[in-house]
Amino acid sequence: MPTKTFETIDDLKSVVGSEVYVSDWLTITQERVNLFAKATDDYQWIHVDVERAERESPFGGPVAHGFLTLALLAKFGVESVVIRKKKAGVNYGLNKVRFVSPVRVGAKIRSRGTLASFEPLPGGAQIVWNVTIEIEGADKPACVAESVSRLYY
Repeated sequence: MPTKTFETIDDLKSVVGSEVYVSDWLTITQERVNLFAKATDDYQWIHVDVERAERESPFGGPVAHGFLTLALLAKFGVESVVIRKKKAGVNYGLNKVRFVSPVRVGAKIRSRGTLASFEPLPGGAQIVWNVTIEIEGADKPACVAESVSRLYY
């Protein structure tokens, strides 16, 4: 999908209420899941023990950590939206998050971002994204979240 480019932070005001981006698809690999497990010390077997997950998991095999799926919001966002005249952007938090469906290893996911709000701040703005992480071929999304960022001039 093409990257959406804005000249300034203030240009985002014109797209409040609109879907701004749809990211490229990303395949969730066992290697990525294992690296996330290592980074977070979350080695629950449904994520990292492939043979056991195939035998015992209600999902039919290993699945990504919900927080791995959530962490990918940043990747999808920065690859999909560029603001040329911006000094910095930081994650300010989350208002709402739901993990609707598990992401099986080998599945492809992508993000859809709608700009929900834009609030000017001294030196920048606070923006809220309504984000949906889709699973290719699935009826339900993996994750829905309301993500808050601060952007600085």
